[in-house]
Amino acid sequence: MDLFSTTWTALRAAVADLSDEDFARPSGCAGWLVRDLACHLVIDAQDVLITLATPAEGEPTADAVTYWKVADTPPSGDDPLDALIVRLAAAYEDPALLKFHLDDVGSAAGRAAGLADPAARVATQDMVLTAGDFLSAYVLEWTLHHLDLVAHLPDAPGPPAEGLARTREMLEKIAGAPFPASLSDTDALRIGTGRRAPGEPERAALGDLAARLPLVLG
Repeated sequence: MDLFSTTWTALRAAVADLSDEDFARPSGCAGWLVRDLACHLVIDAQDVLITLATPAEGEPTADAVTYWKVADTPPSGDDPLDALIVRLAAAYEDPALLKFHLDDVGSAAGRAAGLADPAARVATQDMVLTAGDFLSAYVLEWTLHHLDLVAHLPDAPGPPAEGLARTREMLEKIAGAPFPASLSDTDALRIGTGRRAPGEPERAALGDLAARLPLVLG
């Protein structure tokens, strides 16, 4: 629960510190500008609020790791929601409005997470999880998208070290194998999720795992 707050607060602060010009730069999400990514974070915050307000009965059917599904192909931009986000982001026109909306909804999501009972069961995407596991799954979401945010903004602060370490741990469980110790957490996450291709020395260090990458999470 604390790590959800740490990573979400850091990501929102990084967006708040961006200049207007930064919103027109590319992000680490293929085909998305920084403004598109920021708009996606608004949708993410809404998802957190909706899920925490959707109680469920019965035993959990997923946890923080199995919440994530691995797709066969990377996103093409043809998905209706992806296309909608690009149009919504463009409609803001003034980046200050997008910053305000993210801060408004994002702060509410952060407060709701802080008030949630970790053992309570919630429903989302035909799954039942504890609220603690659901929020832990979002540590991965926040950390990867923080890396996306700063991919072409070298002066912007990156994600917290503890979020990077926890996200690497979850990605290794999804992959069913550890990443080599020679890879930093940031490199392991970017290579593991296809955000950049490995160099030859990195590919050699990955060994058999290289053939199973990238892991396209959805």
